[in-house]
Parts: sequence; structure tokens; C-alpha cells
Amino acid sequence: MEVIELFKKLVGTKSVTPDDGGLLDFITEYLSDFEAVRVDVEDVKNLFLYKKFGDGKHLCFAGHVDVVPAGEGWSVEPYKATCKDGYIYGRGTQDMKSGVASFVQAIKDTQNFNGTLSILLTSDEEGEAVNGTIKVLEYLEQQQMLPDATVVAEPTCEDVFGDAIKVGRRGSINGYLTIFGKQGHAAYPQKAINPVHLLAKPLSNMAGIDLDDGDEHFAPSKFVVTDIRAGMEVTNVTPNELKMMFNVRNNTLTNQESIEKFVAKHLEGIEYELKLTQGSYPFKTDTSTQVVKTMAKAIKNVTCIDTKYSTAGGTSDARFMAPFGIDVIEFGVKNDTIHSVDERTTQTEVEELYKVFVELIKMWK
Repeated sequence: MEVIELFKKLVGTKSVTPDDGGLLDFITEYLSDFEAVRVDVEDVKNLFLYKKFGDGKHLCFAGHVDVVPAGEGWSVEPYKATCKDGYIYGRGTQDMKSGVASFVQAIKDTQNFNGTLSILLTSDEEGEAVNGTIKVLEYLEQQQMLPDATVVAEPTCEDVFGDAIKVGRRGSINGYLTIFGKQGHAAYPQKAINPVHLLAKPLSNMAGIDLDDGDEHFAPSKFVVTDIRAGMEVTNVTPNELKMMFNVRNNTLTNQESIEKFVAKHLEGIEYELKLTQGSYPFKTDTSTQVVKTMAKAIKNVTCIDTKYSTAGGTSDARFMAPFGIDVIEFGVKNDTIHSVDERTTQTEVEELYKVFVELIKMWK
């Protein structure tokens, strides 16, 4: 089976989170000369395949076989790999069955390697991700089998294939702010404390403000207001309280404590309550590490492109790996139709991604 045939097989299998569509069993059989470990948790399927070729470092390829629901309005069958106008359409073509097909085929075609090669796959990346990759990593830590480096084959390229490697990701902090006032008649504002009025002035110095200056790899952390509501949808009663929600995609320079101080500074003298939650934490892999440098060389050898190092975008399962001391990066096809109707990629990109992974494996020391 060639990489495109394998790719079409994966895309043609419906595997909406947390259903793997039987793909983990299929991949286990496809790589039958690898040792297989299942770490299934409740309805989530997790697979770790590994093979020790030599005494060198352990290189892992990671990803997910689950996809988001197709939604409505497709011009093709979403759970079938359809070739059309030079593209291959189907849910998961970019995110991330192209990546999975490419590294599975690259590993299957590997005859010699200097260390241990492995694959980590889950069916719970697009969902809450609480029973997916993190559970496998916890198991591997217990067994003293954690990889030295991991490549997550998420779609990373921006304008052309090969132009970006993810060497880190921002975190995500959610804020829930309540400003307390005193309800009253709109005709007697002096007898009430209007929380809308209390927030009006400081909000202009909060909404959309950069909380830091960013750095070489990270954009500044921005205070993004996502919802404000107060009152009873009537015109003659001032509200008793105001609720505001916000999100900060934080780099390594901003954390929950600094956000608390930022809010306190601008709401001084106002009675309020603030709750912060964090679903993911920022990380960055040193660009001088072996996996970053070798991947950049592999991309250059295949595409003749000098790739850039990026931290843009949302979150991925790479966020779970960095805290375990694993050097983790992400590299995959272009990211321009993920989660959208008529998600698509090109055969050329999938073939080149396969070649990049083959080159990386060949150069690994």
C-alpha cells in the first residue's frame, strides 16, 4: 500500500470523536512487526506502537485519528476521499489523517534506524482530550518508555507546504468577571450603583490590550473580551450586577497571576469577583534541539524551503508532551480548511509530507 492509498483508507473511515472507526486496530495490523500497547480509557481508544532498532534516541510520531463532525453543506461525501479539481476532499484530510498516513507509511517503509521508533495515536484529540494522549504519556512514564522527541503531524504550513514548523503553542486562560452594583430605577441613578457605568471607563484600557510584548517566537498575550451581559432587558431598571467573559491566549510571559494583577489595577475601587480557568499551558521547544534542527533539514532537502519556526494557532496534543520533558514539534500539510465544509488537501502535499518524514527518520542520530 502506498501513502495515498493509505490516506484514502483513513479518510474514508468515519471516526468522529471519540470513535476511532476501527482505525487503531487497522494500523496495528498494518505495522504488525511493532509492539502494540493499548491504553483505552472508557470510550476513548489509544494506541502506542514501538520498535527498537538500535540503542540511539527514541523518536515518536504522534497524532489523532478522530475528526470533528462534518456539518452541512458539503459538495462531496465528507467521509469518502474524493479527488476533485486537483484536491482530495474529505473530513480529516488536513486535520489530521494526512499526517497520520504519512508517518505510518514512512515508518512501515523504514528498514534501519539508530534508535527506537514509535507511534502514539488517540481518538480523543478533538474532544475534551482528558482520556487521550495524556493517559498514554502517563503510562509511558510509569514504564520508563517516554520518547526523547516527538513529531505531532498536525497541519502547520501557512502559504506553501514546508513553510512552518510549530515549535510551541500558546496557552489558553478563560476569565469570568462579575462586577457588583445595586439595582435601582433608571429615573433615580443616584440611588443605584450601575455596574455598567462602573466598567465603562476601565474597559477601554482592558479590552484588546496586549498584556506583554511577546518575544521572538510568541505574539503578545491579548486580553480578548468575548461576552458582556447585565440587566433584565428592560429600559427602566439598572442592573444589579454585570458579567463579563474573556480569553487570553497566553505566551510564556503571561500567567494567571499577572492577569489577576492586570484586572485589579484597572478595577481598583470596584467590587468584583474574578474566576480564571486554564485548559492549556504555553510551551516552547528550544530551536537548537535535535528534532527541530533535523526536521528543518529534512524539509529543506525535500522542498528547498527554509522553514520558519511558529507558535501561532490554538492548541494540540503537543501541549501534553512538553511537561514530560519531551522535545516536541509539529509539522504537517497546509492549514487552511480544517474543521470547515469541504476540507481538502492535495496529493502532492501528502506525498511530500511522507518524504519529509522518511528523510527525518533517515537523518536521525
